[in-house]
Amino acid sequence: MKKGIQYTGNVIRVDFPNKGILQIEDEKVSVKNTLPGQKISFMVNKARKGKSEGRLLEVLEKSPLETEEPKCSHFGPCGGCTYQTIPYETQLNMKADQVKRLLDPVCSDYNFEGIKGSPLQWGYRNKMEFSFGDEVKDGPLALGLHKKGSFHDIITTSDCCIVDSDYNQILTCVLDYFTEMGITFYKKLSHVGYLRHLLVRKAVKTGEILVNLVTSTQWGAKEGNENENVRGIIPEAEALEEFKNRLLTLGLTGQIVGILHTYNDSQADVVQSDSMDILYGQDYFYEELLGLKFKISTFSFFQTNSLGAEVLYSTAREFVGETKDKLIFDLYSGTGTIAQLLAPVAKKVIGVEIVEEAVVAARENAARNGLSNCEFIAGDVLKVIDGITDKPDLIVLDPPRDGIHPKALDKIIDYGVDRIVYISCKPTSLARDLVVLQERGYQVERVCAVDMFPGTVHSEVVVLLRRKG
Repeated sequence: MKKGIQYTGNVIRVDFPNKGILQIEDEKVSVKNTLPGQKISFMVNKARKGKSEGRLLEVLEKSPLETEEPKCSHFGPCGGCTYQTIPYETQLNMKADQVKRLLDPVCSDYNFEGIKGSPLQWGYRNKMEFSFGDEVKDGPLALGLHKKGSFHDIITTSDCCIVDSDYNQILTCVLDYFTEMGITFYKKLSHVGYLRHLLVRKAVKTGEILVNLVTSTQWGAKEGNENENVRGIIPEAEALEEFKNRLLTLGLTGQIVGILHTYNDSQADVVQSDSMDILYGQDYFYEELLGLKFKISTFSFFQTNSLGAEVLYSTAREFVGETKDKLIFDLYSGTGTIAQLLAPVAKKVIGVEIVEEAVVAARENAARNGLSNCEFIAGDVLKVIDGITDKPDLIVLDPPRDGIHPKALDKIIDYGVDRIVYISCKPTSLARDLVVLQERGYQVERVCAVDMFPGTVHSEVVVLLRRKG
């Protein structure tokens, strides 16, 4: 294959997460954002023997798996979903097959238990991070998700179907207001502008909603006069007051319990907080899982599919097995969900989480749920576990997407516990870590995938490992 040359071919299969594999003459090439059975044209952008990569130019023939019309009007250009035209059962089979193909080369003699579907196929998300921008250069203000394959272009996703109608109402209200005001968005290259992100979280069980507007400190800025207010722009405080009032007049099915304004002057395109003001209500909301109540702050980690999380954590709890009189480590514990589900039938659970506000929420959640045998420690797992004097009987791992730091994994293995349950949101990272765990004396016994993200390429995996001998 030669870089810069256009080819045509049929997608043989799709490897996790979204790498379509094609056979061109005697070489295999991967092309993202494709489906099995599609005929496509693509341009080679990386030419390496056995590892060539291409960029999708056009779908010439659709996949025979695509038997449904997309429910969302934004499907196709929007980068949020990939599988909407494929029946849900077929999506599940594809994801289960992808996970098994990743694990079979690194694991032997294990029980693969398939995949469990999400209770909701549509409107399942409890959190969305929308970006401000434009769909075309110098076009009108947009608010929504990135265009597929684009770092800059934003599609206004006011008809998104993986969230409920409250999200779309809030998005439309906010976009209309700032368009009317003539406020600019933050440009990623020049680092000039005001509007950055809109973070919306809504609990499925309680209906409570948190809205967080993320901006730079450059109120009224335009290119060329970065920090000078544009003539005619009202004061920022007055504009934010009207922003709050418009949100509170919406006829939503849920209830807004907090409206926040976060300043973020980082040049990186990430949602983070330099400082935050509460414009209305509070900076947290409550959600319920498996009979327990959880307080969730605006930036703390919580599974984005509440009903799917009940399936995921029920599976993890089953894999953990007997916990009577056991001391359990819940590493990368977030707001302490797993720890609190295990605590009623354990001697003690110790959770470790790097995000301090999540740890604060976890402690409050445990007290609210009447659990006195949970302890939560703020810090990096790699650094913190050396200072814990307790020795665990079993360990639950729920790391971020990149998996576990190699040095932290070595320390975890050194405890020599009988059972480890590993919950992974990125099966490729999981496969890498399982190699090390098995080399150090653990056997993979059970694996079950859980679909937390219908319509998308992602899936979660729960693994039970047992120490040999």
